[in-house]
Amino acid sequence: MSSESQPAQPTAGRPGFRHFHDQLDELKQRLLTMSERAESLVDLAVESLLTRDAGKAELVLTGDREIDKLEVEIEAMAVELLALQQPMARDLRFIIAAIKASSDLERVGDHSVNIAQSAQRIIATKGNITPEAAIEEMARRARQMLSQAIDAFVRADGGLGRAVCLMDDEVDKLNDGLFRIVVTHILEDPTTISTALELLLVSRNLERVADLSTNIGEEAVYLAEGKQIKHRLEG
Repeated sequence: MSSESQPAQPTAGRPGFRHFHDQLDELKQRLLTMSERAESLVDLAVESLLTRDAGKAELVLTGDREIDKLEVEIEAMAVELLALQQPMARDLRFIIAAIKASSDLERVGDHSVNIAQSAQRIIATKGNITPEAAIEEMARRARQMLSQAIDAFVRADGGLGRAVCLMDDEVDKLNDGLFRIVVTHILEDPTTISTALELLLVSRNLERVADLSTNIGEEAVYLAEGKQIKHRLEG
């Protein structure tokens, strides 16, 4: 290919370079916005369960559509950057990882919807058991993981990304503990089985939020260090 036909790469000091990095900054900001929306949906879904508030549960279903829209916008921005700017090295890794992160955040929204729907069913059947302390702690840790994971991602902070991944074990332990609590309720009072099963679904969805946060933390490590730690691989 002749030099005339090769695509020009933006370099520091050129307008194209500045525009490219403005676009990268905008992409990061959209991811932060999407993460904030996803975190708020997790909070709202859990609150709707704990307070038996059907209105808040409905707001989660509505809010999820905004997260879906943000995922589409972020993917479109990333594809445009890949097609028009032909980024190299770390910028290329960031853009590709941003597509993955937005997909994970969209799924966080879906899990929030699942929790809100469980809340709606418990409200409808007037379920009378909710291990509030266990659910609140699990939700708090999952939300903290999500916040720190996206922070590590946009800052390319490998140390924080690894810390997020380690936090997942604590959420798994809380999930196991909640399972034992719910099973105890079933054994003591079989009429609670319907509500108990819904609470197990809530716990499972919170555990999945933590897993998705771990995915984003792993991508942060890859951006910062060029190491793939997914599935406990290094290299």
